[in-house]
Amino acid sequence: MATTKPISKKRKFVQDGVMYAELNEMLMAELAEDGYSGVEIRKTPMRTEIIIRATRTREVLGEKGQRIRELTSAVQKRFGFPEGNVEMFAERVHNRGLSAMAQAESLKFKLLGGLQVRRACYGVIRFVMESGAQGVEVIVSGKARVQRAKSMKFKQGFLITTGRPAQLYIDKATRHVMMKQGVLGIRLKIMLPHDAEGKNGPRIPMPDTVTVLDPKEDKPMIQAPQKGDEKAYQPGPSMGGGRPMQTPAY
Repeated sequence: MATTKPISKKRKFVQDGVMYAELNEMLMAELAEDGYSGVEIRKTPMRTEIIIRATRTREVLGEKGQRIRELTSAVQKRFGFPEGNVEMFAERVHNRGLSAMAQAESLKFKLLGGLQVRRACYGVIRFVMESGAQGVEVIVSGKARVQRAKSMKFKQGFLITTGRPAQLYIDKATRHVMMKQGVLGIRLKIMLPHDAEGKNGPRIPMPDTVTVLDPKEDKPMIQAPQKGDEKAYQPGPSMGGGRPMQTPAY
């Protein structure tokens, strides 16, 4: 993927998208049991940095960093990066209850372990809501217990589906579970909370959020003077020459 030939911007965006999809699929298969929660690619003129987000970073790094070096070598050979031009880092997910990919993997291994679909889904929903999410939706479709395939939906809390806020607040994940009776599909959505620091959710508030401000302090009113305090009216100087007007004598 790494090449020095000049290409158009359209081809560059497509190339970066294909690289991200292949890298994400590779890491998803390799680090599924280690709580893989996504990857971020940062390109600089000097090198390319790949940041792996996972719940268990110690297992991702391996003993003395051996596993992360093996992953770096595999990525370097697969995408044709020059020697020493790519580096991989592991970043820990602080709140795994708000990561859709981590919860989808957790649900997948629960189903593979033989747990009932309804019980496994309600366990994931309870853990996500206790982690501070605004809402969660889990859809499991396929042959769960009987021969006839069906779809089951479990939902709790507030969840939006359209518009720009859905792109910011909704975290999605899809997984396929290879069961004995067939393939089960898992689709999980989590609505993240608003976080001003940007750790557990987006910094941008919802567009329909109404903030009620505290009222301003009332200034003391100036009381009108009483009748006894009024001063006698004294006429000012006249218009002509600055002298007071005199009453003519008859």
